[in-house]
Amino acid sequence: MTYEDSDVGFNWAQNYHYAAQSILRPTSAQQLRDIIARGTPVRALGSRHSFTDIADTVGDLVSLEDWEGQTAVDAELRQVSVAAGIRYGHLASALHDEGWAIHNMASLPHISVAGAVSTATHGSGDNNGNLATAVAAVEFVNGLGELITLRRGEPDFSGAVVALGALGILTRVVLDIEPTFDVRQDVYTDLRWDDALNHFDAVTSSAYSVSMFTNWLGETIGTTWLKSRMDAPEPPVTLLGAPRAATEVHMLPGNDPINTTPQLGVSGPWSERLAHFRLEFTPSNGNELQSEYLVPRANIRAALEGLRDIGERIEPLLMITELRTMAKDDLWLSGAYNTDAVGIHFTWKMDEPAVRALLPDIEAILLPLGARPHWGKVFTASAVDLAGVYPRLDDFRELVARHDPNGLFRNAFLERTLGI
Repeated sequence: MTYEDSDVGFNWAQNYHYAAQSILRPTSAQQLRDIIARGTPVRALGSRHSFTDIADTVGDLVSLEDWEGQTAVDAELRQVSVAAGIRYGHLASALHDEGWAIHNMASLPHISVAGAVSTATHGSGDNNGNLATAVAAVEFVNGLGELITLRRGEPDFSGAVVALGALGILTRVVLDIEPTFDVRQDVYTDLRWDDALNHFDAVTSSAYSVSMFTNWLGETIGTTWLKSRMDAPEPPVTLLGAPRAATEVHMLPGNDPINTTPQLGVSGPWSERLAHFRLEFTPSNGNELQSEYLVPRANIRAALEGLRDIGERIEPLLMITELRTMAKDDLWLSGAYNTDAVGIHFTWKMDEPAVRALLPDIEAILLPLGARPHWGKVFTASAVDLAGVYPRLDDFRELVARHDPNGLFRNAFLERTLGI
């Protein structure tokens, strides 16, 4: 086992400096048990693609980048077992090469499986659950040093998948898979806001995965990205009057689309289309912040109209907003728990004081509509604010108490947002 005992450094966005003492890199369950047996605070560190102190601790961080164990496909069960620290892009390439697929991808393929499922990160699609809904089993070492395996259908499973690292350190994850499939990506320009609001279901159901990008100003949405499976009907020639882009575009106006996944209706593997960015593109650090709120689909019109009313305050701090849908699930801390949801994602300019000053006004619009913040992004809502939107929160607290009775995995983020 190796470790770093100097400065742990910053997160992906360079806006948060970790307070942890060191990074430990165990390669086996026994080494991880030895770390936990010390009885000092510890937290898992994934790909650092969170924007707050969610992964931090006053003790040591644990990275699973060097964890031993192979990716193993069970063709009969249609499942794949992976080391928790694997990145989605690497997993996707390996699965496609073997003729398999997972149901969805987030915008970036560079994030880790453990970090994404633990925070209910998502892709898009009316009928697609977030990435955590593909989880069939989790293996983790809890605060008692026990190696725990929980499978779908067992009593604690739905509380243990999206667990924010509060139960222990994830070591392996089993995911549902399906036969590989091809996808085409088409971008439409200048969809009118009135049409999007009046025919929201028609827009979001027009492809396997749909993303709308906007800056909240004007009468039109900037671009709408349709990712269509090649085994499904072709996408429309126009989308409620919005034409297809004739050249490849970036979701940020004026940016070079060289690092985005291929567009213009060119068919390719799901592993090279469902994310917005190419795996070989290394995202830049230090030039953005992100916030996201998952709004019950039934309330999306009120949410969008409320945000458009303050669009002139949002736009000066904004790089772009993305709107995406996801199907409801039964995972206790998921943003789509028991409700179909719409993600309203803000990519902000790097002005954290100004962004944090604006967020309470955004949350004043969205939280009364039942919105839940994405756990890995910047938000200001407290445990008091969030208690009412997670019906199984008390059950989750009890689950944490059983698996981490000495509070080794607790930190300031969990206390501030969940009262744990």
